[in-house]
Amino acid sequence: MKLLTLNCHSWQEENQMEKIQHIARAIKEQAYDVIALQEVSQSIDAGIVTGNIKQNNFGLVLQQELVKLEVSDYELVWDFAHMGYDTYEEGLAILTRHPIKKTHSFFVSKSTDTDFWKTRKIVGVTVEVQGEEMSFYTCHLGWWSDEEEPAKYQMEQLLEKVEGTEPYFLMGDFNNSAHIKGEGYEYLTSTAGLHDTYLLASEKDSGVTVEGKIAGWDENKQDLRIDLILANSPASVASSKVVFNGQHREIVSDHYGVEVTVEI
Repeated sequence: MKLLTLNCHSWQEENQMEKIQHIARAIKEQAYDVIALQEVSQSIDAGIVTGNIKQNNFGLVLQQELVKLEVSDYELVWDFAHMGYDTYEEGLAILTRHPIKKTHSFFVSKSTDTDFWKTRKIVGVTVEVQGEEMSFYTCHLGWWSDEEEPAKYQMEQLLEKVEGTEPYFLMGDFNNSAHIKGEGYEYLTSTAGLHDTYLLASEKDSGVTVEGKIAGWDENKQDLRIDLILANSPASVASSKVVFNGQHREIVSDHYGVEVTVEI
């Protein structure tokens, strides 16, 4: 199975449509099984297409670009988490080509006020792969030292909510660097016992997904590995590669993506 996670920074990028088209071409080429996207936005005043998905929903536009490339087997699951940049409904999305058995959507933050930008929601799917059910969740969490919305609380809520959907993968922007001891990454891997597919991978690169200052890391001067794919059991991982970083594919966001190949 090929998995991809990417924080899209959607509708905040220059040449946004070109970047969406570049992502679509990569999806066609790699035929990812499950794609977890964060910061997947749509305009407040856009017209509704289906459910709560509006005309310029980043995930929907990406799906439409895939159809133009004659790739029509990806199903989109999206939900609204909080307002972003005053004019956007920001959410999370999953695209998958496997039969969806169940969808998941739940808050993990203390706040459930969608007008508050620190409100956090998780979106997931349970799919059938080779006759077995597996769950995948797209995650965009807060910061460890945030007093209003501490990441530890959100991680506890997340782990409680996904229980019973094993085997599962948590994919996304965790806003907690793998290089910082005693914080969120260590909590998830050491305390909670999740397995980092990057560490399990037979082939890997630096794993760096953020370089320098970005939104939410305004004072950052380091290379960070905050975009992760974690598993509840020790999967057999052939490779973990950073993509959309200017070396492996063009840059499309302020985050780079992570592509993992897992043996099922």
